[in-house]
Amino acid sequence: MSPVKVLLFGASGYLGGAVADVLGARDAVVVRAGRRAAGPDWVVHDLVSGGSSALADLLEQVAPDVVVNCAGRLDGSAADLVAANVTATAHLLDAVSDRGTRLVVLGSAAEYGVVTEGVPVAEDAPTNPVAPYGITKLASTGLVRAAVASGRVDAVALRVFNPIGAGMPEGTVLGRAAASLRKSLVDGGDVVLGPLGAYRDFVDVADVADAVASAALVPDLAGESVLNVGSGVAVTVRDAVKLLVEAAGFTGRVVESDPPPNRSGGVDWIAADLTRTTGVLDWSPRRPLAESVTGIWSES
Repeated sequence: MSPVKVLLFGASGYLGGAVADVLGARDAVVVRAGRRAAGPDWVVHDLVSGGSSALADLLEQVAPDVVVNCAGRLDGSAADLVAANVTATAHLLDAVSDRGTRLVVLGSAAEYGVVTEGVPVAEDAPTNPVAPYGITKLASTGLVRAAVASGRVDAVALRVFNPIGAGMPEGTVLGRAAASLRKSLVDGGDVVLGPLGAYRDFVDVADVADAVASAALVPDLAGESVLNVGSGVAVTVRDAVKLLVEAAGFTGRVVESDPPPNRSGGVDWIAADLTRTTGVLDWSPRRPLAESVTGIWSES
């Protein structure tokens, strides 16, 4: 049997780079795509401005078995978020429709909004996102669900919770904490962050990459169009920051005086129910929180 060919968007990013590594280790043929060529074997296409027709031409050229989109935006204007997180998904769905090409896109825990404290949230739970980022991710997932229900595509949206680990960007709470720690270790002074009392489901970026690769390569998605990817455990952001402080050897103060984050400031507790994901993908997270946090610092 010939290896599976995967067209991977966002391969130069935090999640996409990890996914490319795992797919390669599983003997998939990975064709990396982006707005600009980041290497000699890349193909160039902008999912937002390129349009469905140009994307269809690219699919004809590459002939992938699976398309994976790890590109998107965490921040920006509402228009920017819609373009990167919704329009891009619409173009992908139009391009793969009726081709038999599987599509894997990344959703977010932010799609759920406020959930019942203490109860891990399942994929069929009510969705009420609290900020534009989650709203656009929910719209993307809705497009995937509708296309799968119509029978036009073989696709799944993976609702990724809080990915952490080596190389994480500063636009995340632990990424900001690592950057602030680096500055304080050099310049002195406090580490200043926002409120850290919320409970979050942190999952190692390598575990996320394993899940994405499994979704791309599993023979049958069993009719599921949405699957959670998390650790299944809620911990306070404060506890995660404490582990980061210990890894950095920082002995100063951590002050929680900045405003709460816009993306999830109203969500006090969340954790993923992984029952469906484990059943469909034969996947479960393997890396403990302390190891993931140590990875953030060792690579910072």
